[in-house]
Parts: sequence; C-alpha cells; structure tokens
Amino acid sequence: MSFHYRDGVLHADAVSLDAIAKQVGTPAYVYSAEMLLDAARQFRAALAGVPNKQLLFAVKANPAHAILTLLAEEGYGADIVSGGELAAARRAGMPAHRIVLSGVGKTPNELAAALDAGIGSINLEHEREGELLSALAVARGMRAPALLRVNPGIDAGTHAKITTGTSDSKFGVPLAEALAVYERLSRLPGLALHGVAVHIGSQIIDLAPLETAYRRIGDLILALRHHGHRITHADLGGGLGVAYRAGQPDADVYAYGLMVTRVTRAWETTLLFEPGRFIAARAGVLLTRVLWVKPGARHPFVIVDASMTDLIRPALYDAWHEFAAVRPSGKRMIADVVGPVCESSDVFARAREIDRMVEGDLAIFHTAGAYGATMSSIYNCHALAPEVLVHGRRSAVISSRVEPAALRRQSLPDWFEHAPRAIRAA
Repeated sequence: MSFHYRDGVLHADAVSLDAIAKQVGTPAYVYSAEMLLDAARQFRAALAGVPNKQLLFAVKANPAHAILTLLAEEGYGADIVSGGELAAARRAGMPAHRIVLSGVGKTPNELAAALDAGIGSINLEHEREGELLSALAVARGMRAPALLRVNPGIDAGTHAKITTGTSDSKFGVPLAEALAVYERLSRLPGLALHGVAVHIGSQIIDLAPLETAYRRIGDLILALRHHGHRITHADLGGGLGVAYRAGQPDADVYAYGLMVTRVTRAWETTLLFEPGRFIAARAGVLLTRVLWVKPGARHPFVIVDASMTDLIRPALYDAWHEFAAVRPSGKRMIADVVGPVCESSDVFARAREIDRMVEGDLAIFHTAGAYGATMSSIYNCHALAPEVLVHGRRSAVISSRVEPAALRRQSLPDWFEHAPRAIRAA
C-alpha cells in the first residue's frame, strides 16, 4: 500500500500522516517497511541470474537501527565507510563476514576494528592504505581479506557531487596503475588480496556507463589472472537511481540484472553489490508543517518547519523532492518552498506548482528515505527529527527527536567558575 491517499488524507500503509504528526510532531521522517522490503526483494530478484553474489546495503544511505535490522533479516550484509557504521551493522545483526569496509579516508583505528571484527573484506583505496593494513594484520597474526578499488575513469552521467569514477575523483586507484599496484600489494605478508572493486557514482539511471565500467573491470580481472593472481571476488558497487520527479523513470533494475549477468558470465567470481538509495529512498518521506505563507516579489514563500538541517539534498545538490499536501484541497499554487534556517540555501523548491497551502497545513517531501535523516545536522540549534516506521496498521518511533543540548553534551571549563567576568575585563 505504501504512501497513498485514503478519504482525502495521505497515509503510510494504513496509518494517516495526520495521526503521526499528532504523535511525534513535525518535522519527522516516516518510513514504510513494506516499501523498503519490496525494493530489497526486487533487487535480489533482478540478480537471479548471478549464481554467486552478496547483497550489501549501503549503510550511509540510512543507518536507522530498525531499517538495518529489517534488511539483515532479508539476508543483506553491509557496505560501510566508518567505524560507526560497522557498529551499526553489527548491532543490527548483520554477520561480520557479510560486511565490506569502503571509504577513502579510513583511520588506523577503523582498519583495526574491522580486522578485530572479522569482516568479509576491506576495499583498499590506495597503496599506502594497503601497507598499513598489512602491518596491522601481521601484528595480529592474521591476513586481512582485501579488494583493490579501481577508478575506471568513467563519468556516470549523474550530479558532479555524487560522481566517483572520473579520473579526477578522489576514489580508487587509476585503472592504468591498477595492475602494478595489485602486484605490489599481493606480495605484502598481511594481505589476502582476492579481487577488485569499482563504484562510479550514485543516482545512476542510464546503465551504459555501468556496463562500460564493468567491462573494463572484466578486462583487468583477465590481466590479473594472466599474471598469476587468484581473483575470487569483484565488488560492483551500487549507484542505481530512483525517480525523484513525477513522470521520470527509475533505473531499470531488471535490465541491470540482465546486463550484469551477460557482462560477468565468464568472470567466475563472487559478485558483491552495494545498493542503498534504490532500496531506501522511496520508502521514506519527510513530514512537515507549514509555518507561514509569506508574500514574495514573484511568488509567495511557503515556509515550512523542515529545513536543510533535516533534508540537505536540495541545498547541497539542487536535488528535487516532490512536495505534496497531506490533505490536498484540489487547488494549486505557484510558490517557493523554503525552510526556517538563516541561510539563503535553505530552499526546497523555486517557482514550483504545488498543492495550495495555508498556515498549519501538513505536507511531505517524497523520496526521502535515503540520504535524508542520515545527513541531518543541528545547525541553528535545530533538533534532529524523529523517525517513525510504519507496517500495516502499526507505527513506532524508531528514533526520538534529539535536542542539540542532549546531542553535544557541552560543558564549561572548570576555570570558568570565577573567570568569565575577568576574561571580559582582560
């Protein structure tokens, strides 16, 4: 059922968003367990032709404990990029051997924690990182399972700030250097190097750049084997996009599955996949309330209580999120939809046709289940919005509203007891 109108009121599954607003206030994130699980199962079904695979949810997309727990029960492991995400994945019940640590700036402590946890693989971003990992593993009397991340020099055709596969990207080893780097890393005593990884970006709709990247990785695998290396795994990353605007297509996940099956048929490797947005984005909305409708020079400003601190994608990427009333009247208006933060970038929509809004109305931003709450902040001392999970007729708060004072745990120095006046005088 997911997000739909019933008797003129927007519902998540069988729960009205009116009721959720009364329960937890606004702004708040609302997730549909049904939509999340449907996307997770759809992704798995699309890859039915791949005989050996591991599905790893990109925890950065949505690290909510309840979300990760649902996906763990579906057999998903985790693609993580920090020690905090490692802890979140393990706490949700994701087995260590189904966890892969990625990320361009892993700290020594994070690498050590990954080794101590016994995770399935560590994706190396550069040669020096491999040398450090080798030393940490040797000190523990073990060999660290690792893949070498390769930058294939391909533009994914997505927004510049979520592109990771071009030659000037900070991610991975350039394809032209990959064979030599792999050769040197393979000689280190503490590494069990067993394959390669690639990820060219996020929100990819056109599959052609992905196919080109995979074919280049396939050629590299052949070259590595020709030089005597045993390649058992290939991490193909994630990046499949979803439609944020009405009328636009999602990435065709079944076409993707067929493409992967065709391109990798002769690789004889276990393939790793790291979906995040494709699974979580459509499963969530950001619920907000209209504070004011303020006249503007060209269009009125619909000022809502959600802000860039809750959903930063529009400010950061000029991203589009559909905006809709919880109780639409049937009337429409052209307006700028903005938040209360004291920044000109706190804008969700410019000159957009939306449901007519008046003070006190409830509304939502669609497709906010990925890279929404996880990227929120307490700028302007705004609280972190609560998160609510809905399944059928049931709903539950899975993350409470957190005030900045509770989050930051600030304190005064001991020497402030009698000092502030003296400091001002000085």
